[in-house]
Amino acid sequence: MPKWSRYTAAYPVALLLFVLAAAGASVHAAAPLPVIATEARMAPFEDRVEALGTLLAYESIVISSTITETVRAIHFDDGDRVEMGQLLVELNSAEERALLEEATALAAEARRQYERLKSLHTQGQAALSLLDERQREWEAAEARVRSIEARLADRALRAPFAGVLGLRNISVGALVEPGNVITTLDDDSVMKLEFAVPSAFLPDLRPGLRILATAQALGGRTFQGEVAAIDSRVDPVTRSIRVRAHLPNPERVLRPGLLMEVDLSRRPRQNIRLPEEALVPLGDRQYVLVIDEADGNRVARREVTIGTRRPGEVEIVAGLDVGEKVISHGTTRVRTGDRVSIAAVDDGTVPLSVLLQGMGR
Repeated sequence: MPKWSRYTAAYPVALLLFVLAAAGASVHAAAPLPVIATEARMAPFEDRVEALGTLLAYESIVISSTITETVRAIHFDDGDRVEMGQLLVELNSAEERALLEEATALAAEARRQYERLKSLHTQGQAALSLLDERQREWEAAEARVRSIEARLADRALRAPFAGVLGLRNISVGALVEPGNVITTLDDDSVMKLEFAVPSAFLPDLRPGLRILATAQALGGRTFQGEVAAIDSRVDPVTRSIRVRAHLPNPERVLRPGLLMEVDLSRRPRQNIRLPEEALVPLGDRQYVLVIDEADGNRVARREVTIGTRRPGEVEIVAGLDVGEKVISHGTTRVRTGDRVSIAAVDDGTVPLSVLLQGMGR
């Protein structure tokens, strides 16, 4: 008896089991492999430019006096919030008040003289030249009153706009001179953020672009704003251009001088978005595995052109149409021409761990 026949006769059951197992493995290999797919959908994309910027108040001034005089009264304290027109500091104005009383009295007398002479002129008992002279005297007296009132206004320092005051640098009785810093006033309802951007991005810059600004001094808190203005000149040394953005500050947590990290969005557009797991890199090229549902879920490899990458996502610029299904999980298990079964469609609403359960993982 041949050797192989003796071997087969000795192990008939084992041989039968081997043949059946091989046949079962062949059938299993031919069965469609379960995969997770994702549908090519349009999504908004934008390029980002990173920069460092400095915060400025929307309006900011130094409160100081325009004359040399002693301080009579102070009506604010450090860090107070004030309204527009609120009285802050009174300077000594006793002399001006006395002069105003005198000038007011003289102006009233000049007006009475004018009215009396006007009545006589109407009756033909006074010359027109004399009436004109009395009118000039009255107008001169009124002008002197307005002049003294203006001098009095210089001695009452008021807030030109609503905002928050800084530290108080004077005391009652102190002599202030022009240029002395009494305090500061900042309108912090909206903050201005200034930063420099390379001039290479100039064609994409325009008012209204959205920005995100992060303040590490505030625990990494992020604020949203938009570009308000772009400088008219490029710095010839750094080849950059200054950009100014506005950041709403309703909670009044942002302060002038704060350093912020700026994330500027530019070139907003719509393109196809895919999860990064769907990409199959080969050398310097990128491919995806497309499921042809019209051909019994047969897999085809297709080259695509990618654009911006985001955490977990990638922009597809060319090579894929909206609505096509692409394998996002299971790319290493299939080859071109294989048939697959779609165990789940990843639309971002279901956790990946749940979807993988449908693949037996």
